[in-house]
Amino acid sequence: MIIQGLNINSETSGTARGKDIILLHGWGSNLGLFRSLAKELQSNFNIYNLDFPGFGESDAPETVWGVEEYTTFIEAYVAHNNISNPIIIGHSFGGRVALVYASRSATNKLILIDAAGVKPKRPLKYYLKVYSFKLYKKLLPCFVGKQEAAKRIEQYRAKAGSSDYSSAQGIMRNILVKVVNEDLKHLMPKIEAPALLIWGENDTATPVRDAKIMEKLIKNSGLVVLKNAGHFSFLDKAYDVNLIIDNFLNEDKIDE
Repeated sequence: MIIQGLNINSETSGTARGKDIILLHGWGSNLGLFRSLAKELQSNFNIYNLDFPGFGESDAPETVWGVEEYTTFIEAYVAHNNISNPIIIGHSFGGRVALVYASRSATNKLILIDAAGVKPKRPLKYYLKVYSFKLYKKLLPCFVGKQEAAKRIEQYRAKAGSSDYSSAQGIMRNILVKVVNEDLKHLMPKIEAPALLIWGENDTATPVRDAKIMEKLIKNSGLVVLKNAGHFSFLDKAYDVNLIIDNFLNEDKIDE
């Protein structure tokens, strides 16, 4: 389907009689990671599982998007598919988009799994490293020329940057830099939908302390922390997560 001029890969499953669920995957992932969860839900719900622009088989944005642009895209996706008052399930980066969406658009329920959205507190050492790099990037062309400077800067980024940054290509690198620095705490009190937060206790990408902040700021929310699970808790503890989600959505199932 074409959304905002982009060719978007999307899968629909389940029953049209059921309430709508939208699955939003994390950074560097694609709709494939949510197929098993979609299968668990499809007997009672109408499931929309998509690749975000720039991921999987969907076209990449032509400009540098932030969470706002990705949320606007999901709003367009909702309108295109005539979705009404959806249940949103977001993992990691998908949780960022889910948070913004639920803060301003009609949402039945919100499920956040190891979601991003809380900007971490950085030590002084981190900021010294960042500003030293910015100075290095600005001055280096004066000594070695623009072409050589660009080469050395890219080598440094590949070595010192995160695995997500290293694996991202082209404009997606700039998008990553933009989205990871967006703090969404100010939007969380605006969320009216009941919210379920599911976290792996060993999550280092979006630690449990972030989940506790979200639970405090989102009015009608509850947190479940899973032992022996990491950032992909819905894969590490698939049975437990499926059971928890099934219970949370019990009243939304099809009436037999």
